[in-house]
Amino acid sequence: MTRDERFETAAAAIRKARALVITAGAGMGVDSGLPDFRGDRGFWNAYPMYERLGLSFVDAANPEHFERDPAFGWGFYGHRTNLYRETAPHAGFHILRGWVDRFGLDYFVVTSNVDGQFQKAGFAEDRVLEVHGSIHHLQCCRPCSEAIWDNKESISVDFSTMRAGRIPACIHCGGVARPNILMFGDWSWLSERTRQQERHFDEFITDNREVPLAVVELGAGTAIPTIRSLSERLGSQYGGEVIRINPREAQISPPFISLSCGALEGLQGIESVLTS
Repeated sequence: MTRDERFETAAAAIRKARALVITAGAGMGVDSGLPDFRGDRGFWNAYPMYERLGLSFVDAANPEHFERDPAFGWGFYGHRTNLYRETAPHAGFHILRGWVDRFGLDYFVVTSNVDGQFQKAGFAEDRVLEVHGSIHHLQCCRPCSEAIWDNKESISVDFSTMRAGRIPACIHCGGVARPNILMFGDWSWLSERTRQQERHFDEFITDNREVPLAVVELGAGTAIPTIRSLSERLGSQYGGEVIRINPREAQISPPFISLSCGALEGLQGIESVLTS
């Protein structure tokens, strides 16, 4: 099948659908200028200070820093908070929103990203499942309670040392606060916010199990295959037509659709067929 034929097939799946699940990994943000941390080299290109310290993404994204050296822990997550707040979602997000509106699709977003870009692009808060949590929400490091609250902190970071100028505090006990994100080797992450999102997603699937379903997967890699596995499960268990868009790891078994390109390019290619 040629590239143009793949775009045609993907567009036909969107036209046929009555419900849409958007599944997204780190590659979704690349076209907005966000790093995807692919391999140590990709991480170090975004954060050269960690290369000098000999730290990988796994090392930096470790909850132990908030216990041992909170200023260092918040250096990484404070910088990312600022970056995500400043970043505008790319046009691909708006193409997806356009499909929802134009074709009257019920929809849900499932993402491993913690950046809040889908909500920023206008997707409803109760239609998003963030499987690894959100940088825009905080919790106590201990934790002293089950509380999760909005991240309204202003955090300056010295990029040369990756240390934060101030440490956000727990609103209940005054101890160190941390992002409500599932980190590596994390035993203190509070999962209730994500579990509530999971319940909303389960209800969505139940409500739409009898209608034609399209699954559009964007930038989800194989290193942590949570998103890819979900896409394939929705395709096999619920008869969904899966469209996998990925520039390096687009492989997927027929009859599912593989588009070997970036998220924005893939969405624009499908949109060009839909509007032709």
